[in-house]
Amino acid sequence: MADDKLETGAEYFGMEVRAWRTLKGMSQRELGKAAQYGQQYVAKVEAGERLASAEFARSCDAVFGTPETFARLRRRIVQGAFADWFEPFKKLERRATAILDFDSTFIMGLLQTKDYAHAIFRKAHPCDSLEVSAEKVARRINRQQVLQADNPPLLWVVLDESCLRRPIGSPRVMADQLAHLLDQSSPASTLTLQVLPFASGTPAWHMPFTILEFGTDESDVLYQEDMDTGQIVDDAEEVAHARLYFDRLRADALSPDASQALIRKVMEEWTHEQGT
Repeated sequence: MADDKLETGAEYFGMEVRAWRTLKGMSQRELGKAAQYGQQYVAKVEAGERLASAEFARSCDAVFGTPETFARLRRRIVQGAFADWFEPFKKLERRATAILDFDSTFIMGLLQTKDYAHAIFRKAHPCDSLEVSAEKVARRINRQQVLQADNPPLLWVVLDESCLRRPIGSPRVMADQLAHLLDQSSPASTLTLQVLPFASGTPAWHMPFTILEFGTDESDVLYQEDMDTGQIVDDAEEVAHARLYFDRLRADALSPDASQALIRKVMEEWTHEQGT
């Protein structure tokens, strides 16, 4: 029933929901009530503005009488059957009022420099042409416009110390990247940056994750990546668990001022290595 010209997996899923809802003669409000979701949630799913939760997909199958159809479609999207699995997250990211992020290896995309992003893409995809790598870098840098919006989200980032010390690219790339972090976390910005030092011992969690908060308009979501794709989770209990982990991580991290001091120290070390 879906239109082949749809751009993302979330849009494909949303078109199928709208088609089946229309076929059953239901309004968005009626579907939301039957699935135990709000009308606004149904509208966002149908518009492809967010990928439906696994619970919503199962509810659609129950309401429409399509056993496993929507649940299976959602799994295919999440598991990377659609090459654009990251698009739903980008749409959510642009609407978020707050972004909570933990990074254990790489600095998050919203705070990367072009050279740092280029080094990551070249290592992960060495067979790409330079043109393809440049396009990937441009898309990542373009994402950062969310931080320059008129009403940017509050961004709270906890970086494991390894993000500062693992050589990505060259010493110059690392020195420039850390200088960029210092610039972005100035008192005038909406960014709060903390470093989780090696001395803090065992971290409360070891894998990177991001929580997007939306205030009272819609439910918050958790985003995590595996080797080939990413997953958006809006189950309230799982998001609450992730927020608890984030609270523990930032409690063990250095204060923002102490974090800036450590970033500046490591940046100077990279600058010195660049000159040797």
